Order: sequence, then structure tokens, then C-alpha cells
Amino acid sequence: MQATSIWMMVSTALVLLVTPGLALFYGGLVRVRSVVNMMLFSISAMGIVVCLWILFGYSMSHLAEGETGWFVGSPLKDFGLLATSPDGYIALAFAATFAMIVTALISGAIADRVGLGSWMLFAALWATLVYFPVAAWAWGGGWISQLGDWLGTPQVIDLAGGTAIHINAGAGALALALMAGKRRDFASGAAKPHSLPLVTIGAALLWFGWIGFNAGGATEASVAGLIVLNTIAAPAAGILGWLLIDTLRGKKPGVVAVASGAVAGLVAITPAAANLSPLWALALGAVAGGACALAIDWKYRLGFDDSLDVVGLHLVAGVIGTLWLGLFAFNDGLFMGGHAGLLLVQMLSVLGVVVYSFVVSLAIAALVKALTGLRVPAQVEEAGIDHHLHGEQAYALD
Repeated sequence: MQATSIWMMVSTALVLLVTPGLALFYGGLVRVRSVVNMMLFSISAMGIVVCLWILFGYSMSHLAEGETGWFVGSPLKDFGLLATSPDGYIALAFAATFAMIVTALISGAIADRVGLGSWMLFAALWATLVYFPVAAWAWGGGWISQLGDWLGTPQVIDLAGGTAIHINAGAGALALALMAGKRRDFASGAAKPHSLPLVTIGAALLWFGWIGFNAGGATEASVAGLIVLNTIAAPAAGILGWLLIDTLRGKKPGVVAVASGAVAGLVAITPAAANLSPLWALALGAVAGGACALAIDWKYRLGFDDSLDVVGLHLVAGVIGTLWLGLFAFNDGLFMGGHAGLLLVQMLSVLGVVVYSFVVSLAIAALVKALTGLRVPAQVEEAGIDHHLHGEQAYALD
């Protein structure tokens, strides 16, 4: 077995850990009465998306040789992976873990107020109608991967999902949060994290698994080394950037702040880890951490309830990281000996994914709301989703 195949298998295991890590991260951030519900959102996404990926998701996520079009592959061309060579199974397993996490990320926007059944229906439809097509655009021969050829510019750079993962999830989360509406007591400071240790453990697992997320596809040791170094550098700087902004605003430093700063840096470096020097990775992380610290407060000013700041972290940092490449990417960045061509195609990819993901996600959320009501009853929301809908408690003390 080749070393690259072994590394991809290891990376698959690392990325597989990211979604349970997200369950712990999100679980620690919510109130104690909805921990089980929140964690189930992440774990259920793993079950739904892997099944869909094997049935038709992989087929939709790439345009095969000779398949015409620029939007999405046919879901029937390799239904159930019956036509896939076993030589390709490792790469398909690796890609499946990406599909899991992008769907699970969205769930943080609707904490404390949506039932599991409504979420699972949304997750299945969203993976099918949003993620699989956007993955085809970015990595499967679709229009994003063809932009450079069409416009005579460098090709769009998106190593591990600035567009397909984080911008996609952030735009979808905004649409779902708007359709779900605000929590009954929505206000700044009203809902406090119930477990900072869970937040810390979850953030640590995210950072650990992110090494495989970014570097899993690397085929040369030197490239993998750069990616791993940048995946350490950017979140480290993100912590400092977030703390600096909080200090300047007179906020007290805390665990949620440093964990969120690290996540902001991880999100921002996702598309860029193979194409930036470590110095510019540090700068990117610091900018993303500071910008996201400011962005999460805008939900209160604009009046939308993104419970766990999926928009403020993933959409904002994803946009920053994707556009940063247009300025500082090796050779082709505007300030690195290139010209505005790379920045142009990076901007077009961001705009296309934001618009498509938001519009289609809003339509899916509206359909789910019409079918299921989307939200739990008011009395269940107030008394606690875990007890009423799941019959479990996060902490059973008797």
C-alpha cells in the first residue's frame, strides 16, 4: 500500500472525529436542558449523510469524464457505488467525512428550539440539493473549477472547503435560523454555555481532526508539512485576534472566546493552507479571529437568532479565508506577484455559493416548516427538549 493511501486512511479517521467533536463543542455551548438534542443533531447527520453519499451523493458530487454540464453529476450514474473500483474507496470514505461535517455545522444555528425529526428531514434535503451540487462545483469539475479557464485567470483555490464547506454551511445556517425564528428569550447574554469543559474538549478534537481535514489530500511531504504548520498557525493567531478585540471592547477573557478564536482561524485557513506562507497564515488567523469576534454580535443588531454563531464564525471566516488567497496566495495573489485575476474568481465563487446556498436552503426550510412545523411547542422549549422529546438527560444524578 502506498504511503499516500495510508495517510489518507489516517486522515479519514481524523476527520471522522471532527463531527463527534462538534457534538461536544455545540453540546457544551447550549443550555443543560437541550444538550442531548444538540448532540443528536450532529450524530444524526453522520448517519443520514453517509447513507446518502453512498447511494447517490458521490455520483452527484462529481462530473465524470464525458458527462456534460457544469452544475451537478447524475445521481444514477454510480448508484450505491456499484461501478466504483475498490481502488477508489479510500478517497470516497475521506470525502464522506466532509459531507458529514458540513451538514452538522448548520445545526448550531437552531439550538434550543427545533425537534430532531425536523432537523433530520432538513439535513437529508440540504445534503442532496445543496452540498452535493456545491461539492461538484468546487471539486468535481463543476463551474467553480472551470472559472479560470473561462475567464483566462488562475483557477479558484479551495483546498478543503472555504466555499463548499464553511460558506455553504454558513449561508444555509442563516436561512434555517431565519425560518425557525428567534428563541423565546432571545437576547444578548440570555443563554449561557452550560459546560466550558465540554467546549474545550470539543474544540481540541476539532483542531486535532482538522489536520486530516486540510492535509489528507496532500501527496508530497513538503506540501503536507506546510499545510499542517499553517493549520496550527492560523488558529493560534485566531485566539489572539479574538482576545485582542474583546480586550479593546472591555470584555473579560474566557474559554468560549479562545475556543471560538481557534475555530475562526481553522475555518479561515481551510481553503488556503497549501497556498500561503506561515507568516500570511498567522496574519489570516489574526484577522479572522478579530473579525468573527465582531461579527457574532451583529445577530442581535440585525435580529436573527443564530444560536451558536454558525454565520458569525463559518460564513464570515470562510469568506475571509477564500478572499485572502486572492491577495496573498503564492505567485498569483495580488500582492504576491500576481494580478487581480485570482481575486476575481475567488469573489465569484464566494458570491455564487452564498446566493445558491441561501436561496435553496430557505426553500428547504420553508418546506420542512410546512410539513413538520419545524419548531417544538412553546411549552417544550421552555421546559426542556431533552426530557420531553428524548427521555434522556445530559447529567443523570440519581
